[in-house]
Amino acid sequence: RNTAVKRVIAWQLTQAMQEQGIRKTEMAKRLQTSRAQLDRLLDPENDSVTLGMLTRVARAIGRTIRLELG
Repeated sequence: RNTAVKRVIAWQLTQAMQEQGIRKTEMAKRLQTSRAQLDRLLDPENDSVTLGMLTRVARAIGRTIRLELG
């Protein structure tokens, strides 16, 4: 289940970056992190992403994080 959620997040982030013309190096700068860390974030198989990082990413692309318990 975590991997499925991560795949969706990685896809949405990649799409938002493409729509806004943000390259990986620019996104890493916005997040104040390394390109390697960004690559891990964009890797749909790597589910070791923190809520804090997701919040930073959302802010960097002008979006918000919405969590829901169902």
